[in-house]
Amino acid sequence: MNIFVSGLSYSLSSDELTEVFAQFGTVASARVITDKQTGRSRGFGFVEMPMDEEARNAISQLDQADVKGRKIAVKEAEERAPRTNDRPRNSFGDGGGSDGGGYKSNRY
Repeated sequence: MNIFVSGLSYSLSSDELTEVFAQFGTVASARVITDKQTGRSRGFGFVEMPMDEEARNAISQLDQADVKGRKIAVKEAEERAPRTNDRPRNSFGDGGGSDGGGYKSNRY
């Protein structure tokens, strides 16, 4: 089961998150999500526990628990919607379009 954890201390590491959940069973993986540019924690993460019963017990025991001075929220992670290429176009154009992206003809 994939578990979503929010409200994490910004100093909590992925290894420490593993230790918190390992009290309740086998942890396949634990990852604190970090900002791509700064590398700092974003205050949430995901834990994967292969045994659903252990995962449900961890969720019920750890939701609203104090971890490193912060009250965390723990719940089953929701499936992420698939990404599509149908993203909205921005108002500045996509580099193409009807006016040829600034190209001027030598016809005149």
